[in-house]
Amino acid sequence: MKKGLIVVFQIQLLLISGFCQVVDMNAEEYLEARKEMVERQISARGIADKRVLEAMGRVERHHFVPEQYRSFAYSDRPLPIGEGQTISQPYVVAFMTEILELKKNEKVLEIGTGSGYQAAVLAEICDNVWTIEVNEILAERARRALDETGYSSVHLRSGDGYLGWEEHSPFNAIIVTCAPSNVPRPLQDQLAEGGRMIIPVDAGFAQELILLRKIEGKLVRREVLPVRFVPMLNKDGVKY
Repeated sequence: MKKGLIVVFQIQLLLISGFCQVVDMNAEEYLEARKEMVERQISARGIADKRVLEAMGRVERHHFVPEQYRSFAYSDRPLPIGEGQTISQPYVVAFMTEILELKKNEKVLEIGTGSGYQAAVLAEICDNVWTIEVNEILAERARRALDETGYSSVHLRSGDGYLGWEEHSPFNAIIVTCAPSNVPRPLQDQLAEGGRMIIPVDAGFAQELILLRKIEGKLVRREVLPVRFVPMLNKDGVKY
C-alpha cells in the first residue's frame, strides 16, 4: 500500500472513531454552537431572511439527533437518525425554508418528517404546520422530540407522503424532504393558488431541488439547486 493511501486510511479511521464518540456538552455550549452555526454556516452563505435566521437560532437541533451524534448537531452536515434516514444539514434546511417566503398565518405541509427538525423550524415561523412521515418508528420519535421541545402544536401523522393530506388542503406552502422521480399529482392539487412548493426530484442520475409556484391554476417550475436526499418511499418501502 502506498504511503499516501495509508495516511488517507488512517485519517478516515480517526474521523470514524471521532464521529462515533459521545462528547457531553452543557446547555451553554450548545447555545454557543448554535449561534456559530447560524453566523458561519447559514448567514455567511447568503441566507438573509431574519425570521429564518431567528428560527434556526432557536430550534435546538441536538434534541432531534441520536445521542451519539449530538456533539455534531451544529456541524454543517447531515446526520443519521436511524431507519436508513438522515437529518438534513442546517444550510439546506434554512435554504428550503427561506425560498418558500413563508408568512405567519399560512398553512404549511411537510412531506418526510424524519427527525422533526424541519417541522420545528417551520413552526417557529408559521402557526399552522402539518407533517407526514411514512416510517412509523421515525414518526413516533419525531412526535416525542417535538413534544419535548415545545412544538406539540405541529400536526404529525404516519402515512404515505405522496398522497399528501387532502382533508387539510389547500396549503400555502409544501416542503418535501425526500426525492420522488416526479412531482406527486396529489401535492400539486393540494397546493393553494399562489402557493409554493419546494421539492427534490430524482432524474435517476442526479437530483435537483425544484421550486414550483401555482399561478392561475398552473405550476411554474424553476430549478434552484443540485441536492442529494433520501428517496420518497411508500409504506412497502418501494420508491416513487
